[in-house]
Amino acid sequence: MQIVAMALPPGEDIGEEVHKVDQCFFFVAGMAQTTTEGSTTSIGKDGVLCVPAGTRHNIRNAGRDSLKLFTIYAPSQHPTGTVHRTKAEAQRAEAASHKTEE
Repeated sequence: MQIVAMALPPGEDIGEEVHKVDQCFFFVAGMAQTTTEGSTTSIGKDGVLCVPAGTRHNIRNAGRDSLKLFTIYAPSQHPTGTVHRTKAEAQRAEAASHKTEE
């Protein structure tokens, strides 16, 4: 299993994605708009969202302050020590990892 911490500025999202593993999000500050399989919900501080493997999902900061959350993947999805300072950086790394899998 792997824990990943995230901070999203107002209006930013993680990008729609689907994983082959289960994932749970734990919201610690801010207000999120979550979308799973087309259904949208608002979740705030102390909220939890668990996403089963194969479920299309997205998390967007719907507030005026930074959205802070962490997620747990089981099993791990990123190399140990991975740090992405921006969404664009994370997307480039994700695209590169898919190229190496092909």
